[in-house]
Amino acid sequence: MASFRITGGKHLNGELEVQGAKNEALQVICACLLTKEKVRIENIPDIRDVNNLISLLEFIGAKVTKEAQGTFVFQCSDINFELLYTEEYAERSSSLRGSVMLLGPCLARFSKAHIPTPGGDKIGRRRLDTHFKGFENLGARISYNFETMSYDVEAKKLKGSYMLLDETSVTGTANIIMASVFAEGTTTVFNAACEPYVYQLCTMLNSMGAKIQGVGSNLLTIQGVETLHGCNHRLLPDMIEIGSFIGLAAMTRSNIRLKNVAWKHLGLIPEVFRRLGIKTEKEADDMIIPPQEVYEIEKFMDGSIMSVSDAPWPGFTPDLISIALVVSTMAKGSVLIHQKMFESRLFFVDKLIDMGAKIILCDPHRATVIGNERKYPLRGIRMSSPDIRAGVALLIAAMSAEGTSIIDNIEQIDRGYQNIDTRLNNIGAEIERIN
Repeated sequence: MASFRITGGKHLNGELEVQGAKNEALQVICACLLTKEKVRIENIPDIRDVNNLISLLEFIGAKVTKEAQGTFVFQCSDINFELLYTEEYAERSSSLRGSVMLLGPCLARFSKAHIPTPGGDKIGRRRLDTHFKGFENLGARISYNFETMSYDVEAKKLKGSYMLLDETSVTGTANIIMASVFAEGTTTVFNAACEPYVYQLCTMLNSMGAKIQGVGSNLLTIQGVETLHGCNHRLLPDMIEIGSFIGLAAMTRSNIRLKNVAWKHLGLIPEVFRRLGIKTEKEADDMIIPPQEVYEIEKFMDGSIMSVSDAPWPGFTPDLISIALVVSTMAKGSVLIHQKMFESRLFFVDKLIDMGAKIILCDPHRATVIGNERKYPLRGIRMSSPDIRAGVALLIAAMSAEGTSIIDNIEQIDRGYQNIDTRLNNIGAEIERIN
């Protein structure tokens, strides 16, 4: 198990290339199962979760060729479906939340799918009902084996139908889309997630020969086709990493330029950080975060305390709630952070309190942060990363703190951020990876 030793108080200065979007990568790599032809994907991030998914595809017979850094060619012409029932597959897939998105492509192409209960961050209940109800609407049968803790989905022939999703689930929407591309007739999905990841998945599938209308909206219409062919696809920059670096720059009073951020796909992210007092500047498709000695949280028009909450797209993404929270600790003013979608994502605040932050954890979903305007800097401590996003929030806190901090269990951070220690050290950070 590895740890980070961070010397705080460093001001960073320089450029950062934003990695490819992790959540998009997990979806479009699974979509490669829908064709026997070659699919070339660029800008794939070199992170633990994505690498594990690629390895999982190789295990069941996919041919994967690395053309260059971040560019891979996938060919899924000879898949050995029986390997999905082996203990090794169960061990590999159960540790990876993204493996759930293999269900839709397998069901579409092989008329059956099998998956152990997927893993991922421990951030509260993350039900799969939306996925399975969508498959049932297409005519599939679902069964659960309590002994092996695995799901089986079968359908001799999927048939298109109308469905109103009970939850705006990103992965659920992606799975239903991938299952529907070969379904007989027309599938209509209302209350579909419309995050950039889903937009990109639909764009890629259409380039492969799918017929999906309403891309980018919450009403998708999918006309079934017989086959899909290969394509070239490039991932968007990771908007969660962009938001994380905005928070990092503010907390450490750094001057950072983020290259090629795809502004039009960032939604409310720049606006929410602006409400927290953080300035961002647009130059072509780059984002510049200038150093700020003080940043002040806005109040609502009636003078009441600002609140920041997550919501399905185009609302503020839940993956950046922990970043907004840690950034607020050094701001001027107070804010209510409301994590609506997951009930365990705020439980890392005890570490921030130990570092000297003024936070009241109201309940599993809400925390009030009283910013101290940098009058009392955070102090370095030893702590552990509970999940990907909380881990990066703690890293940001440690980089702004006085003294030295150690963060254990950084494998969680490595799941979502590519070589983050090396990249930040190159622009002035002092982060040491230790075993």
